Amino acid sequence: MRLVRMQHGGGASWGEVDGETVQFTQSMGGPRTGQSAPLDTAALLPPAEPSKIVCVGRNYLDHIRELGNDKGDLPSEPGIFLKGPNTLAEPGGTVEAPDWSDNFHFEGELALVIGTQARNLTPENALAAVAGYTCGLDLTARDRQKTDLQWFRAKAADRFCPLGPWLETELDPADLRVQTRVNGDTLQDSRTSLMIFDVPAILAYVTRFVTLEPGDVVLTGTPSGVGPLKSGDTVEVEVEGIGVLVTQIG
Repeated sequence: MRLVRMQHGGGASWGEVDGETVQFTQSMGGPRTGQSAPLDTAALLPPAEPSKIVCVGRNYLDHIRELGNDKGDLPSEPGIFLKGPNTLAEPGGTVEAPDWSDNFHFEGELALVIGTQARNLTPENALAAVAGYTCGLDLTARDRQKTDLQWFRAKAADRFCPLGPWLETELDPADLRVQTRVNGDTLQDSRTSLMIFDVPAILAYVTRFVTLEPGDVVLTGTPSGVGPLKSGDTVEVEVEGIGVLVTQIG
């Protein structure tokens, strides 16, 4: 099942995709309201309402190598950083290239949205806390990432996390193809089976320290092939079994 969040009636509404129609629901995955709208007229919004966005860095060996961070042992635990809800951007939207960065990068990845309050999950029960999976674009000011004390500007500026186009609820995240295209050229192409820490391990780790709330987002890391963006570029992140997230760079 695909769950969408869209503009409707002057506000934001959740719905289920039923063929070419959106059947509106009372909440994410909640009961239907009886109202509907054509999917092709939907103004889609990010399919999440998070209190926080938890991100995993350096979760693919090839990405660690391309950034020159492979001089020591592999990570023994996930490297975590945060984005705020301010970073969300809608599928099909435009993100302005920041005038305060000279090295603005794309990072395509699998994202997930939490469906129930989660604390102290185990790898065995972690996936039951997931409402659905979607495509994420972790936009990064790479030059600021290298110079700042923390990654606040580099990762958490406004609209630095396009998300969408919808949530796919029936999906096994263990071995999905993840691709990123810029202006039609495929620059990232990998599989989630190559992650150092898989989705259950990430969720078990994060919830040892932080309670994940319904609507929270987890980004699972990006493979190699990251690179710079400029005004006028079109970025497409495609995750197998989900669809394509399109973002224009203004």
